[in-house]
Amino acid sequence: MPIDPNKPFLPLRIAVLTVSDTRTLADDRSGDTLVERLSGAGHVLADRAIVTDDRALIAGRLRGWISDPEVDVVLSTGGTGLTGRDVTVEAHRDVYEKEIEAFGTVFTIVSMGKIGTSAVQSRACGGVAGGTYLFALPGSPGACRDAWDEILVHQFDYRHRPCNFAEILPRLEEHLRRK
Repeated sequence: MPIDPNKPFLPLRIAVLTVSDTRTLADDRSGDTLVERLSGAGHVLADRAIVTDDRALIAGRLRGWISDPEVDVVLSTGGTGLTGRDVTVEAHRDVYEKEIEAFGTVFTIVSMGKIGTSAVQSRACGGVAGGTYLFALPGSPGACRDAWDEILVHQFDYRHRPCNFAEILPRLEEHLRRK
């Protein structure tokens, strides 16, 4: 992936949300993976939380970060599967203004190379709300690594060519400035 050396790196402020009925900060390997990756890339951990698999609680935490001007991106991990308790995708879609449909497709392509047809069991998704990017990732450290290393690290880098999420971040709410 090409990097434009004439552009500066611009760190994003990223919040990490783990969705789980059982995990704590002490044993949250997926959340730790995301924090290590984003910090290692030069971004800032804006906040971190764990909520249970409850659609209203998840959406509430997302809305809190969407309304916080110190948060540019929210990465959630967990609750993207097919079981009855997996409601993270629904909670994300409750708050999205626009869904980034291609994120789920590209994540599936990446996953196919790692876990084969088991990739069909993930409902990873991404969207935008209130000028904030939101991504729901599976709850395994491997899936979080794959999403970060193969997709998000590039899209969050302002220098990445031909285009990236970071460069259009200031324009996500341009419709609100129109007269």
